[in-house]
Amino acid sequence: MVELKIVFFGTAAAIPTYQRGVSSIAIVRGPEILIFDAGEGMQVNFIRSKLGMNKKMKIFITHVHGDHCLGLLGLLQTLSLMGRTKPIEIFGEPRIGEFIEVNQKILNFNINYQVIVHTIQNEGILVEEKDYCIKTCFADHSILAFSYLIEEYNRPGIFDVEKAKKFGIPEGQLYWLLQHGMDIEHKGSKILAKNFTGPSRPGRKIGISGDTRPSKKLQQFFIGCDVLIFESTFTAKEKKKAIERFHSTALEASLLAKNANVKKLILTHFSSRYDDLNLIKIEAQQNFENVHIARDLDVISVRYTEKDILNEK
Repeated sequence: MVELKIVFFGTAAAIPTYQRGVSSIAIVRGPEILIFDAGEGMQVNFIRSKLGMNKKMKIFITHVHGDHCLGLLGLLQTLSLMGRTKPIEIFGEPRIGEFIEVNQKILNFNINYQVIVHTIQNEGILVEEKDYCIKTCFADHSILAFSYLIEEYNRPGIFDVEKAKKFGIPEGQLYWLLQHGMDIEHKGSKILAKNFTGPSRPGRKIGISGDTRPSKKLQQFFIGCDVLIFESTFTAKEKKKAIERFHSTALEASLLAKNANVKKLILTHFSSRYDDLNLIKIEAQQNFENVHIARDLDVISVRYTEKDILNEK
C-alpha cells in the first residue's frame, strides 16, 4: 500500500494574506513529491512541511501568472543551496523553460542538479510511471492554462491466502506472482492466478483545477475523482467578477463536483477579500456536502478504502 497525501503550501489567490500564501500544492506519493504550482515564497512552507529536499520530484505549472510560478526560482535555488543532487522535472507551457533560463542568468545563481523542462503541447498523458499516470486538460482561463489529474492504475485483487495454502503453494515469490496476475508452475502443474485473486481494485484519483472557469470539459475530465481540488476565488455574489477574470465561485465549483460524482471537494485559491472562509464552505455545501476548505500547511491523507477515504489532520 502506497501512502498518498496532499499538502497545501499556499491557498490564497493573487494577493497573499497573513494566514495564506499564494498557490502551491504537493501530492506526496510514497517516496515521490509532485508539486503543482509554485507561487512566490512557497519554499518557506515547503521547508516547514519537512517533506525532504532530495526526494524524487516533479513540478507542474498550471499557467504563468505570477502567483502560480514566481516561487519556482526560489524553490530551485533553495534546494540547490541545501544540497540537492537529484534531478527535477518541470512541466509547463512553452515559456516556462525560457522563464527559468532568463531569470537564472539575470540573477546569476547556479543550480547544482539537473533541471529537465518538459513543454506541454497538447492534452493527454504527460507522465507514465509503473503504477500511476498524470494527465492534463486545457483549463478555461485568461491565458493558456492547464488542469491536472493524478490517476493510479488498478491494484491487484485480494489474494486468497488460505486457498493457496490448501494447494501447498509456498509463501514468498509465488504468492507475489499470483497476486499480480501471473500464472505459475508448481509441482508440475500450471496454477492460474485468476483462481486465487479477486477482481482488480481501483486506484485513487486526484484532480487539480488550477485557475479556471467551470466547464463541461473539466467536469468530464474529473469524473469519479476521490479528491477534487478546485479553485474558489469568489462567492456567488461576485460571479460577475469571476466570469470577467476567468475564475470560479464556490457554488460553481461544488456543482461541478456534484455532476462529476467526486467523493471529496477541496476548495482553495481564495480572494484576500474573504476573512471568513466558512461563508465559502456554506455556499459550496448548497450543492455538495463533502467540502473541505484548504488552509496553508493542511495535510490530507487519501486512502484506498471505499468509505472514509480521507483522514484529515
